[in-house]
Amino acid sequence: MEAQQISPTPLSSFGVPDDNTLLIVDDDRAFLARLARAMETRGFEVEAAASVEEGLSLLRRRPPAFAVVDMRLDDGNGIDVIAALKEVRPEARAVVLTGYGNIATAVTAVKLGAVDYLAKPADADDVYNALVASTTAKAPPPENPMSADRVRWEHIQRVYELCGRNVSETARRLNMHRRTLQRILAKRAPK
Repeated sequence: MEAQQISPTPLSSFGVPDDNTLLIVDDDRAFLARLARAMETRGFEVEAAASVEEGLSLLRRRPPAFAVVDMRLDDGNGIDVIAALKEVRPEARAVVLTGYGNIATAVTAVKLGAVDYLAKPADADDVYNALVASTTAKAPPPENPMSADRVRWEHIQRVYELCGRNVSETARRLNMHRRTLQRILAKRAPK
């Protein structure tokens, strides 16, 4: 049996640039290779990097129209790649991937110009749809809104990030005992 070749739909038909260059930055090399292959079959010209340093080098050499960047990388923060991309190519569309999702990092990513924020493991269809989605499309309201405990946890995480991950300063700003804050930070996010 012969394998069918997927014929990619031209990206310009989705209202996005004709330039189909895509930079993927992720330190999970197996995931990086799979996603790169999948995005190539969808019409992108892919360059892949496994570190912040490598990603920055590639985007300086040839700023891509699209980017998919993991939030936490072995050598730093993927947000640095998004910020650098927006400096050299402001119209670029970027999607942030993370296994450590919280509202604070999502807000930071969007403020720096990311068009979407996806939790890992994200499949290639989700990534593709996020990259080519209309900028006027609105996300549907959540089926299960966050619990009060989750909202509190997200607020603590946001303040913690704003304080540069300094526990003492975060505890002071939240008017909370430092040990109590450490216990909260050590726990998983409530549902």
